[in-house]
Amino acid sequence: MTHRTPPSRPDRRRRGGRRSRASAHRGPTRRGMLMAGSFAVIVLATVGYVAMAHGERSEASAGAGRESGGGGRPSASATGRVEADGAPSRRPAGRSSASPSASPTGSASSGTGSRAKDIPAGPGTFTVAAGGGGRIGKGAKVLRYAVSVEDGLELSAAETAEEVDRILADPRGWTADGVSSFQRVSSGATDFEVKVATPGTVDRICGEYGLDTGGEVNCSVGSQVMVNLKRWLLATPFYVQDIPQYRALIVNHEVGHFLGHGHQTCPGPGRPAPAMMQQIKGLHGCVINAWPYDADGKAITGPAVP
Repeated sequence: MTHRTPPSRPDRRRRGGRRSRASAHRGPTRRGMLMAGSFAVIVLATVGYVAMAHGERSEASAGAGRESGGGGRPSASATGRVEADGAPSRRPAGRSSASPSASPTGSASSGTGSRAKDIPAGPGTFTVAAGGGGRIGKGAKVLRYAVSVEDGLELSAAETAEEVDRILADPRGWTADGVSSFQRVSSGATDFEVKVATPGTVDRICGEYGLDTGGEVNCSVGSQVMVNLKRWLLATPFYVQDIPQYRALIVNHEVGHFLGHGHQTCPGPGRPAPAMMQQIKGLHGCVINAWPYDADGKAITGPAVP
């Protein structure tokens, strides 16, 4: 028996089809409007969450940058210590130390300002500043030092030596301890040598003592006080308006390690930061200071830290 569709059903489908087309012309249904509104709310909520999450990440990054002194990658050493002006610290044996200036110090970016990209590579050879000077300080033992600059730099060895001389001769410097005295020489035996070098050369020399200066910071290893050219020229964010004072901090901090002084931290809000403080990691309420003693000959110190 053949199944036959009642004649009325096709008619109903045709009439329904006409109603559907008519409804489409009249506009969206109430259900469609509700679904569109819900979709818009979901989209807005998602955008808001993404923006909020991005803001939180940006703020966290900015906070990390401020804590490290501007920029920079954190400095670490084989011993896990980091210095105030920019690099890792001394090894257990000997007087070798390293200081981050950025960093991490920075850090602290690592470099301060757009000139960071202009720091060149160097050949690893040095020119010692000619001449010398008289004895500085009243200490019984005179420490003989030389100043040298890596070859190929637009930096005068003679002018650099004069600046180092002024720092070590300043009455607020290490000679105020009544024990230390210095004399610059250009030949013969020396107790230590201040060497201004490109980041790569500093990394290589400091790395021979197990220190990672990361292309950013200074170190004191053996009888060599290694000054990173980047820090010498650009300082760190805390000192960007007073680069000569930051140079004094580099010399005083690293020579301080050579003399056997360890790290210190801020003694209290508003007080001068000790020269042996890792200032590149933050001032922690202190104000900038590059000198181990004040104008009255009083030591500027703080609690000892590892």
